[in-house]
Amino acid sequence: MSNFELSDSQTNVSEQLSPNLSSPSEPFQVRFWGVRGLIPTPSNHNSRYGGNTGCVEMSVAGKRLIFDGGTGLRILGTTLQELHQTLEAHLFFTNSQSNRIQGFPFFAPAFIAGNHFHVYGTAASNGASIKQCLCDQMLQPHFPYPLQVMQSRLEFYNLTPGKLIELDHVKIKTGLINKTQRSIGYRVNWQGWNVAYATDLHKVIHADEQTQILQMIEDADLWITNAIYTPPTENKNEAADSFWQITVDMAQKAAVKRLVISHHHPDDHDNFLDYVQTQVQSVFPKALFAREGLILTIN
Repeated sequence: MSNFELSDSQTNVSEQLSPNLSSPSEPFQVRFWGVRGLIPTPSNHNSRYGGNTGCVEMSVAGKRLIFDGGTGLRILGTTLQELHQTLEAHLFFTNSQSNRIQGFPFFAPAFIAGNHFHVYGTAASNGASIKQCLCDQMLQPHFPYPLQVMQSRLEFYNLTPGKLIELDHVKIKTGLINKTQRSIGYRVNWQGWNVAYATDLHKVIHADEQTQILQMIEDADLWITNAIYTPPTENKNEAADSFWQITVDMAQKAAVKRLVISHHHPDDHDNFLDYVQTQVQSVFPKALFAREGLILTIN
């Protein structure tokens, strides 16, 4: 019998309400396990910010939410294994590009029977589902073991942008933020606290995309996003202003309270990121550039 299954066509996903309601004092925490875009970049020049591709964990109301499965997911998996307990988590993918999914084959808890993972994503630009994309990257000759080797229970959900996911008292809104890449963003709401995860902005943002993004990040307590890159120049610092300005303008327009810029370019070394972070903070003081291991408490 297969250990993984596809959910029905319903896109509003709900779980049974837990008998114990979450406590208002329970921390809503966000932790960064991977902060690079495109490809992993292990280097002495980026040891402070980190070289693993994108993976963010949110702990809220007794739920473990994981956003994107770059190589940071492997590090998260190793840490979860040390808990020596049965695990349940929800994995949300922005899109199916390699930097978002490449850590999934190395996510050790997925190979352990008894663990349970809910996997969410929208169709790729070629129509492939998130399940199909994860399966394809684990086929030979790309990977020695197929997805079916994973012994955990895997449930896949095909999302339609704009639909709402409800996990007990945690509500997760979805929206299309990049039509070309078929990328979706997420807004996590719990007891009035809101964290937006929209990390595939591109330089030319169409009007309907901008509307979706602004709705998703409006009055958010935290927005996790990417900076929009300009073409490289000989003097990289000359490009630094426009490097981040569109992102900050949108955050200010939407009255975002805190901003974290992640998915750093592989060429961006620690000193450059320090420099740009200082520039960003001069106009948006509650902004940070994400580093591996960074933990933020929302409430």
